[in-house]
Amino acid sequence: MWMVGVVIILALLLILTNLYRKKLELEKQVKYLKPLVETAENVRDILYYCETVPKLNYLYLSPTVNDIIGPNTLEEHTQNPEKIFELVHPEGSEILERKKVGQLNFSEPIMVRLRNKEGQYIWFEEYATPVYKDGEYVAVQGILRNIDEKVALQQELEYKSTHDTLTDLHNREYFQNKVKLYNETCDVPMAIIIADLDELKIVNDQYGHQMGDRLIQEVGKQLKKYTDEDTVIARIGGDEFAILMANARVTKVELFIQEIQEDMQGNREDKPFYPINISIGYAYSQSSTGIMEKLQSEADAKMYSNKNVKKEHLRMEGDNLLLK
Repeated sequence: MWMVGVVIILALLLILTNLYRKKLELEKQVKYLKPLVETAENVRDILYYCETVPKLNYLYLSPTVNDIIGPNTLEEHTQNPEKIFELVHPEGSEILERKKVGQLNFSEPIMVRLRNKEGQYIWFEEYATPVYKDGEYVAVQGILRNIDEKVALQQELEYKSTHDTLTDLHNREYFQNKVKLYNETCDVPMAIIIADLDELKIVNDQYGHQMGDRLIQEVGKQLKKYTDEDTVIARIGGDEFAILMANARVTKVELFIQEIQEDMQGNREDKPFYPINISIGYAYSQSSTGIMEKLQSEADAKMYSNKNVKKEHLRMEGDNLLLK
């Protein structure tokens, strides 16, 4: 009987020894993993591991989400992982739906905007990795990095590359790229309008170049009122402006020019260069393909013809005054 007791004691000792050894191994693993956990807790990116079946369930979501999105975000989203769909910008909701069911191209970064507690949308770049078990998509893990400043800077640089700094209209390069597009790819009814100031030199000579810049800015401001998705307005030279009107009828083009000229003819005491005299020429075609250069030349020629008529008229008025 005592032999049975000895065997039981030895078995218990063996079990305890084995448990103690596993405890030491676990403590060793925890010791190694602790710095990684601390790093994950302190990193400025958002880290997560989320089960997708049978429903969304965060096994881990880094506390950084509270700093970026707002207080209590961690608690709210671990309790209700579906809440992410309330934060995503409408344009990104489909991306999250596809990620939820594993239908994304996970080899490429995901670009989404999430709304913070102040109501502002923040751009994130996310690298997500799917997790499979027996061939089934069961979870997703990833990292989201706040790239809002990067996107804002990129958008600013892109804007500056296509816009004139003085007037905030499109610049010559953007205009020429649009001309090329309509000439080679996009065939639509098209009008090209060329406008040129008549008295910039007079304003510069009488009031200085700063006032001349104000005159150019004022023209840009007046023209910008007419910008829409089918109308491109650009400053293509010192005091020269060009306008593309796609999908427009001739009557609309002529009304557009009439309204511009009426806007420029008002009297404003705070701006000595009013009324603004501007010479305008336009060319129109039902088809833009292959003839954009011809349209631009024709519009330019009509603008100069209009300018010369004005000069001749002024010369004749001057001669008449001398005769009197």
